[in-house]
Amino acid sequence: MNNISIFKSDDIEVVEKEAVYKGFFKIERYGFRHKLFSGGYSDIIYREILERGHAVAVLPYDAANDTVLLIEQVRIGALDPTLDKSPWLLECIAGMADGSDDYQKVAIKEAQEEAGLELDNLTFMLSYLSSPGGTTERLYLYLAQTDLSQSGGLFGLDHEGEDIKVHVIPRLEAMTYLEQGCIDNAASVICLQWLALNLDKFKL
Repeated sequence: MNNISIFKSDDIEVVEKEAVYKGFFKIERYGFRHKLFSGGYSDIIYREILERGHAVAVLPYDAANDTVLLIEQVRIGALDPTLDKSPWLLECIAGMADGSDDYQKVAIKEAQEEAGLELDNLTFMLSYLSSPGGTTERLYLYLAQTDLSQSGGLFGLDHEGEDIKVHVIPRLEAMTYLEQGCIDNAASVICLQWLALNLDKFKL
């Protein structure tokens, strides 16, 4: 809980909410006003917000071999011809919760679909808002302790257009990729940094 801010949800007044787009994701237009630090209320502010639901990410970790599993897949949002970066990203296993609030169950399902893993030893790391200026999405992150010695290959669901390659990487090598900017999405950065901060709890 944020004990710094003096304001709560009740200090925002939503005066208008309109659906402006509904496709793979949904966009809502909010009109709202909020309490000001200087006192009183703001004028009405209008913002378009991406309503895509919440998501889960999981970092599998093999403590015996000090390796992690990351997946590689294309991300159209990473396509930027002005940058010398591939839109095929190294990531944690991840997926949309699709309305479920059993985030651990979602993590287990995604691990099976995206990497062929059967997970049963998960530790909740943290949750965070991915970009609260433009979306309501919250990500729930997990560490999964598992044997990765036989992991690898190609995975993904054809009907979801997934084409996924599994990489089992020494943890220190993954941290080097992180430092070099080769891991370029927030959930994976946070998961690897969380593991580094909490390694003593898991490393054999």
